[in-house]
Amino acid sequence: MTESLSVVMVFAAGLLSFLSPCVLPLIPSYLGILGGIGVKGAPGRNRLIRGTAFFVLGFSAVFIAMSIAVSRIMFFGGRFIQIAAGIIVIFMGLQILFNIFGFLNYEKRFQVSGAGRSFGGCFLAGMAFGAGWTPCIGPVLTGVLILASRDGRLAKAAAYLAVYSLGLGLPFMLASVFLQFFLAKLSSFSKAFGLIKKVSGALLVALGFLILSGSFNWLNGFFQRRGFTGVYL
Repeated sequence: MTESLSVVMVFAAGLLSFLSPCVLPLIPSYLGILGGIGVKGAPGRNRLIRGTAFFVLGFSAVFIAMSIAVSRIMFFGGRFIQIAAGIIVIFMGLQILFNIFGFLNYEKRFQVSGAGRSFGGCFLAGMAFGAGWTPCIGPVLTGVLILASRDGRLAKAAAYLAVYSLGLGLPFMLASVFLQFFLAKLSSFSKAFGLIKKVSGALLVALGFLILSGSFNWLNGFFQRRGFTGVYL
C-alpha cells in the first residue's frame, strides 16, 4: 500500500493513550518522581519540566526503535503480513471494548533506580515506560506501529511514531507546566474513561478492517474531500 496514513489520526491515538485509565491516574506519581531531581522536598518548576522532557524523549526513542523493527518485518512479509496485521488490529480493538481475554491485561513495569535524581535517570525512566507496554496503551500502540510500518518505509514509520510520541508526550509536558491545574482537574478527566475506552476500541477495529481490505486510501480520500489537506506524509 502506497497511500499515506493520517498524521492527525496518529496524533489523536497518542492523546487517547495519555487519557487511558492505566496512564492518566498515574501521572501525579510519574511527575512526583521526575520532579525529585537533585533536590529535597518540593521540586523546582523548571527541574520538573526538564525532567519530564527527558522522560518523553526516553519513551519516544523506544517507540521509534519499535517502528523501525516492525517496518522491516512488514516490508518482507508482503500481503500475507498485511492481512495478519489487520486481524491483529481488529482483535486489539475488540479486546479494548470487551476485555475478551483477561490475561492480556498483564503489564510489565520496569523500575529505574534513582529515576528522579538526574536527567539521565528521567530518560531511562521514559524508556522503561515505553518498554512496559501497559495494557491500555499496548493495543493502541500496536495498531499505530502496524499502520505506520505497513509499507516497510523506515523513515515514514519513524516519523509516524514520532507524531504518536508527540501526542502522548505533549500532555505530559502540559501537566508538568500547569501542575496544580492538572491535579485539580484530574478527577474530572477520570469520568471520561469509559468513553475514551469505547472510542479507542472502535477506532482500532475500523482501522484494522481498512488494513485488512487494503482500502486505507479510502480514508485519506474521505479527509481530503473535506478539506483536510497537508496533514499526510
